Amino acid sequence: MPQIRRLPENLVNRIAAGEVVERPSSALKELVENAIDAGATRIAVKLVEGGLTSLEVTDDGCGMNPDEMALALERHATSKLPDEAIEQVATLGFRGEALPSIASVARFTVESRPAGAEQGWKRVVDHGEIAAEGPAALPPGTRVRVENLFAKIPARRKFLKKPGTEWGHVSDWLARAALALPGVHFEVRRDDRPSVTWPATGDGLDRVAAVLGEDAAAAPIPLALDEGPIVVEGFVSRPDRHRPTLAGVQLFVNGRPVRDRMVQHALVDVYRDSLPRGRFPSAVLFLTVPPERVDVNVHPAKWEVRF
Repeated sequence: MPQIRRLPENLVNRIAAGEVVERPSSALKELVENAIDAGATRIAVKLVEGGLTSLEVTDDGCGMNPDEMALALERHATSKLPDEAIEQVATLGFRGEALPSIASVARFTVESRPAGAEQGWKRVVDHGEIAAEGPAALPPGTRVRVENLFAKIPARRKFLKKPGTEWGHVSDWLARAALALPGVHFEVRRDDRPSVTWPATGDGLDRVAAVLGEDAAAAPIPLALDEGPIVVEGFVSRPDRHRPTLAGVQLFVNGRPVRDRMVQHALVDVYRDSLPRGRFPSAVLFLTVPPERVDVNVHPAKWEVRF
C-alpha cells in the first residue's frame, strides 16, 4: 500500500486554485472583493485579451505593509475573520486561499502602500515561486496584476475560451459588483482602451441606469420591506415590461452577488398571473439577513448561499 504523505505546498495551492480560480473573471472577482473589504472607494480594472494575458486591479483601500503582504500570500491567512465565529462573517471574501491560489497558477504581482507609509512594497510570485520583492512607488492603496493565467498548466489553459467570451464573464461580474456598491467609483479599461466608467452615486436607481441601461431604470417599482431581522430593498419591473429569460434578475445577499433558485422562484411566482407564459420580470433585489441566518461558505466561489 502506498504511504499517506503531505502534499507539497505549491501543489496544495494549485488544487485550491481549481476550486477558487476557474477563469479570469474568477481571479478578478477575488481581487475586487479584497479591494472592497479594504475600504476602497475607487477601483480601477485593466484587462488585456479578456484577462487571458493580464488583469490588474488598483484600489485606494487601506493597503498592506511588507509583513502583511507576505502573510496574505500564505494559505488560510485572512484579516476578515477576527475570531473563530465563521458564521458571523460580514465581509465579501474570507476564504484565505484566493491570493496564494491565484499566485500558484499565474505570474502574480502585488504592490501596496498603507496610508502614512513613506513608500510601498512589491512582491512578485511566478506560479508559486517568489521571483522578486522590494520597494515600490505608488499612492496609498493596493495594485495587483495577474499575468498569463494557467500558462504553465496547459490542461487548465485549454478550457479557457476566446478573449471575447472571457470578457463577457468579466463584464457580467463587474456589473453585479457595481450594482451592489453604488458608492464605489469603478473604472474599467479593456485592451488599453476605456471601456466603462461608473461614477460613485448615492442613488441606487442612478447606478441601475448606468449599469443596466436607461430602459431598465425607466419605470421600476421601488421595493422596501422590513420584516424584523430581514430587510428586502431594490427595484422590480412593471408587469408590462418583461424578458424571455431570468437574466434580468440580479440578487444580492448582505451585499454579495449570488444566484439563488429559491428567491428567483418566489419572485417569479408573484408575477405568475401578470405575465404571459414564458416571460420573466427584471429585478435588482438586496436582501439583508443576520449573518447567522445564512451560510455564505457553501460554494468555493461564493456564488451560492444557504439560508
